[in-house]
Amino acid sequence: MSEFTRTAGIDIPLICGAMYPCSNPELVAAVSEAGGIGIVQPVSLTFVHRHDFREGLRLIRRLADGKPIGMNALIETSSKTYHNRMIKWVDIALEEGVRFFVTSLGKPRWVVERVSRVGGVVYHDVTERKWALKGLESGVHGLIAVNRRAGGHAGPKSAEVLMEELGDLGVPLICAGGIGTPEDFVRALKLGYQGVQLGTRFIATPECRSSEAYKAAIVRAAEDDIVLSERITGIPLAVIRTPYIDRMGLEAGPMARWMLRGHRTKRLMRIIYALKSGWQIKRASLDESGRRDFWQAGKSVAGIHAVEPATDIVRRFAAAAQRVSR
Repeated sequence: MSEFTRTAGIDIPLICGAMYPCSNPELVAAVSEAGGIGIVQPVSLTFVHRHDFREGLRLIRRLADGKPIGMNALIETSSKTYHNRMIKWVDIALEEGVRFFVTSLGKPRWVVERVSRVGGVVYHDVTERKWALKGLESGVHGLIAVNRRAGGHAGPKSAEVLMEELGDLGVPLICAGGIGTPEDFVRALKLGYQGVQLGTRFIATPECRSSEAYKAAIVRAAEDDIVLSERITGIPLAVIRTPYIDRMGLEAGPMARWMLRGHRTKRLMRIIYALKSGWQIKRASLDESGRRDFWQAGKSVAGIHAVEPATDIVRRFAAAAQRVSR
């Protein structure tokens, strides 16, 4: 048992990462029930899957047979309304017994202060050392090292380089990006990571409520089909290359680039991107026709060859981890 599995209260050092819009209750619960830990993405739970936040958490806990679940808190301050809503969501999660939190973007001190009061832990998403140090200044208990093979907002560095950069910081490190097979899992553990975070692998499961077209695209895709687009959120986003992506292009337009460089205009541009991309990603991910072929995914698609139950995936990874520990 590692510090990560002990403090998270889990048997298998595996996280089902929070995904917008793919983190539906059934998927989150399946991973936790199998011995890993599923992470709730609040906007997915409420906006996409239409659950009251508190009742949604209770549903997930019932489906997971009471096993631990986590919550993702985006520390985004560009919108005061969103920030206040996130504070409320964190407080409700704590009231409902959630004790494992994953934070992204910004300084997570306020989350750490709330969670630490009740004996919980906070892990912070980072892509390089400077963000790790800022997270540690805020008191986080562990780091999720997002590498260049990740889906969504991938980092610029490899898993090996991130381990070299962060390995001396004295907190557990989780490898996020490129984990699609048990062999990938074993390699990450042998590098020194205490666990892994998977996203793309769990989209291609029956429990995930994303469209069958999306799942089939993941199964078909090769590593070289994953490209980075700035046109969706203003920050490079890993997606499957499709005709829609080709038509849209990968680089942000000149006006958007100009606004993102300005101190005041950057905030406005990010709000515009968030409003536009939120609806776009939701529609594309759930559209069964496949006509909206805009799908987030990481390079772990290279090892995904079938839609498989989340429980089977977790158990297969658990068996691999046991072989490493012997």
